Amino acid sequence: MTDTASRPTVSQAPTAPEPRARRFRSELGYLLSGLPLGLAAFTVAVTGAALGVSTLVVWVGLPILAGTLRAARSLANRERRRVTAVTGRPLPPRYPLPSGTGWAGTLRAVRDPRSWRDLVHPVVAFPLQVVTFSVALTWTLGGIGELLYATWSWSLPRGDDNQGLAELVFDTSSRAADIGFNTAIGVFLLATAVPVVRALAGLRTRLAVALLTDRAA
Repeated sequence: MTDTASRPTVSQAPTAPEPRARRFRSELGYLLSGLPLGLAAFTVAVTGAALGVSTLVVWVGLPILAGTLRAARSLANRERRRVTAVTGRPLPPRYPLPSGTGWAGTLRAVRDPRSWRDLVHPVVAFPLQVVTFSVALTWTLGGIGELLYATWSWSLPRGDDNQGLAELVFDTSSRAADIGFNTAIGVFLLATAVPVVRALAGLRTRLAVALLTDRAA
């Protein structure tokens, strides 16, 4: 009898690691695109929830709230696809929302806790999206700008009241010291851009996994 257990299979083959540059571009794109997408999702979630809750007393709010929750579900699925793309790891499958028509179906959709987690996600994630977008953009573009400081610093106004960063830190008005100090900042920012962007993307994806994953799936 041939022992097949020891034979390697295709599924057991190790997966080639994603190139570092490609992964960095993917994570940076995820962070930078997150702000406009997050703003749209935040607007839909807050506006729909506020309108639905405020009109519940006249029963008009119930279908509005149900529609908002379904929109939040669609936005959550989009975010799940973005997380899968940036991490390379598919998230667990989600159970479908309760189906049905009329008031019974609407009530089931509103009572489903997963729908509310989908609604909470864009509200909670938006402040984090603002911070991660700002830091990622400043870190990368700021690093490039500082690295090329010698090529554009001539355009800065000079005078007794206009002190450069090197002069403020080291109390020297040397042009060479000013260029060297700013260039060193650019080197530092670009040298640390990969781990910083990866950490920021990790914060965003962990929040999405915590709120948009069915723990029982």
